[in-house]
Amino acid sequence: MQARISFITLGVSDLERARRFYCEVMGWPLSPKSQVGVAFFQLNGFVLALFPADALAQDAGLAGEGGHARIALAYNVAVRGEVDSLLQELASRGATITKPAEDTFWGGRNGYFSDPDGYLWEVAWNPGGYLDAEGDFWFEAPAGKIARGHDIAAE
Repeated sequence: MQARISFITLGVSDLERARRFYCEVMGWPLSPKSQVGVAFFQLNGFVLALFPADALAQDAGLAGEGGHARIALAYNVAVRGEVDSLLQELASRGATITKPAEDTFWGGRNGYFSDPDGYLWEVAWNPGGYLDAEGDFWFEAPAGKIARGHDIAAE
């Protein structure tokens, strides 16, 4: 597993209020990949995502356990099948899988594991973005950057 983070997702109590804060107070441009129910901000090689806290807990497989996730780190992979194989490898090494790999409503594939302190990590394949040669995630391939071997949106 390469040492990198693709997304940091903050579970927020009021998505519109949080979106306004990052746009108006921080001055960060909202990514055009944002949708109803999620806001994205392309940063330097990774993405900050704002997602309703209850929806994040549910997406991570914690809703039925009374869990309430407020942050998740994401490790994106270049190929759909890598989600399954990486989660299996991590489980064999002792990671707690909170949600097995499955196809998502947004067209990708993801699963979650937690570290010993309960911090959530999402392993995701996102057909709407690119990993460059260094493993940085981009919604749009920046000028001069080459997607890692291929356009992952074409997978």
